[in-house]
Amino acid sequence: MKDVVTRANQAQAQAYARNDPTPMRATATDSYYQELVQTNRSLKQSGVQAITLIALDWVDVKVSGTTANAVTNETWRTMYSDGSVADSTDRNEYTLVLQSGVWKISADVQPTTRVITPGTGTGTTPTVTQPGTPASVTSSSSNWSGYAASGGTFTSVTATWTVPTVSATSPGADATWVGIGGLESQDLIQAGTQAMVDGTGVAYTAWIEMLPQSSRDVPLSVTAGDSVTVAITQQSGNDWLIAMKNNSTGGTYNVTVQYSSSKSSAEWVQEAPSVGRGLVSLDQFGTVQFRAASAVRDGKTMTLSGLGAKAITMINGQGQTIAQPSTIGSDGSSFTVARTDATSSPQTGGRRRRP
Repeated sequence: MKDVVTRANQAQAQAYARNDPTPMRATATDSYYQELVQTNRSLKQSGVQAITLIALDWVDVKVSGTTANAVTNETWRTMYSDGSVADSTDRNEYTLVLQSGVWKISADVQPTTRVITPGTGTGTTPTVTQPGTPASVTSSSSNWSGYAASGGTFTSVTATWTVPTVSATSPGADATWVGIGGLESQDLIQAGTQAMVDGTGVAYTAWIEMLPQSSRDVPLSVTAGDSVTVAITQQSGNDWLIAMKNNSTGGTYNVTVQYSSSKSSAEWVQEAPSVGRGLVSLDQFGTVQFRAASAVRDGKTMTLSGLGAKAITMINGQGQTIAQPSTIGSDGSSFTVARTDATSSPQTGGRRRRP
């Protein structure tokens, strides 16, 4: 199993350097091979010049008949077209299957990374929503900007926002979401909207995610300028209702999922998502406005102000602010996140900020 994973990592780096996916076929099932091809393509589109595995530590290997599981901690170095370099260490949970006498990888889950799938669409000019007064910098992140609250048990979170109009002038992505958990814990249930800019334009989608599983798109059509409301609410035990509504079109998506949550925090976030081995460059989304942001903590519905939510500023590898939250509005439940002119060179990989 160790040999298969080692060769697979070498093959991905080799395939990326050659711009030829063929080397990855030998160690991947057909479906996983297609995922790898898409991952490498997305990295190219987001300005990644090269990827290199610089460290691999084995955590566990288990074999059961024709299936196996391997867990590693891997450090990858990502080199970007602007000359910046980022080292990212992530846990990788591999699933392997025996096919015609040959072990191949069928899946690789990175529990600490939210992976998005790019699409196609039509880009327009950036949104003209005006940013509010910048909040004081109390904590920073390489991929989160917005507000988070902790200190109690959170059983519901909600907000409404206008999907920002993203510039299609350069590759990148952004995701707007609300979630429960994940601030200082490994669990996170979240739902929101995203934009992905590639060579053909901008694709807007709605998605949900329950870590450590990867995110998945949901059948709710969204586009720039739409007003969207998302709520995540515990029903009972591990049952959670995710309710999403496009207020502009009337479209809705509701689903009840099973998830074990620490219920330790609530978040309202604009994110630079991850793809494969690193963060995607944050696109030029202009300004996104959150409204009616609230959560239920210890059985009581509270606004951001009432919760004592703290601002998070997104910075690049040089420590420059790339996404700035505003102060909370006079209603106690609204704020904006504004994209700055600083380049989006990531500081490290991963989804989670640390104060």
